[in-house]
This record gives sequence, C-alpha cells and structure tokens, in this order.
Amino acid sequence: MLRKNQTTYEEKAHVELMQDIAKTKCALDCAYSNFDNVVDPDLIDCYIYEVNAVQKRYKFLLEKASRQNIPIPVTLNPEPS
Repeated sequence: MLRKNQTTYEEKAHVELMQDIAKTKCALDCAYSNFDNVVDPDLIDCYIYEVNAVQKRYKFLLEKASRQNIPIPVTLNPEPS
C-alpha cells in the first residue's frame, strides 16, 4: 500500500511540474508577443525584464524535469536561439 502511495505522489508531482512548465511556456510566449508589439521605451524595458524573468523560471523548470528524467514534449521545448 505504501508503494502505491509513493508512485501516486511521484506521478502527481510530475503532472504538476509539466503543468507548471506549460504555464511558464505560455507566459514566455505572451511576454515575447507583448515585447514585439510595444513602442513606448518604458514598456520595452518592462517587457525585457519580464522576458528575462520568465526565461529564468522556464530554464529552472526544464532543468528540474531533466534531473527527474521527465521527458519534455517537443511543444514545450525552448525555441532555438
């Protein structure tokens, strides 16, 4: 019984991590879009900071998934630089 609960906990943690990665990818796409569509210098600075912050979170989550040997779907992999 304990083994089943551990597996369930691990599966739940993996699902939550994948959901967090997907949300962060969406936030990153949104930040890029906002950056591409502003002309005001103050807003450009704002979105530069936002893109950088979300990129760092995204990288952290991808590394966490990698350490846990969780495969990342192609749709969530970062775009080539």
